[in-house]
Amino acid sequence: GAAAAAAVMAPLKAHELRGKNKTELEGQLKDLKSELSALRVAKVTGGAPNKLSKIKSVRKSVARVLTVYRQSQRSALKAKIDDDATKKKGKVHLPLDMRFKKTRAIRKRLTKEQTNKKTLKASKKAAAFPQRKFALKA
Repeated sequence: GAAAAAAVMAPLKAHELRGKNKTELEGQLKDLKSELSALRVAKVTGGAPNKLSKIKSVRKSVARVLTVYRQSQRSALKAKIDDDATKKKGKVHLPLDMRFKKTRAIRKRLTKEQTNKKTLKASKKAAAFPQRKFALKA
């Protein structure tokens, strides 16, 4: 409608979308998708050049809405998981898609504590033979 046409003249800003709730975002997405289909029809029927150039900005706006929607969903889920974790005792595992991806090598790597841990023999040796201090630096 007219509201959708006015909204797309200036591309959507993510920070403006973050303030909206789920239903508003879904409505926005519906408007954008209908506009995009209208623009695609215009492209096929040989529409005005300004309509063709608008396709890109509408697509990016759709992506922005979907991104903000997903981020808000994830943050709500994370808050719920953290809330549940405070009620339980012991370690609560995050779902795989909520964990940090990084790389497989980094995920499998020893923890800092494990890396810095010394064997009994090594710790005895370190205590028995501390690093020598010299009066003059070489």
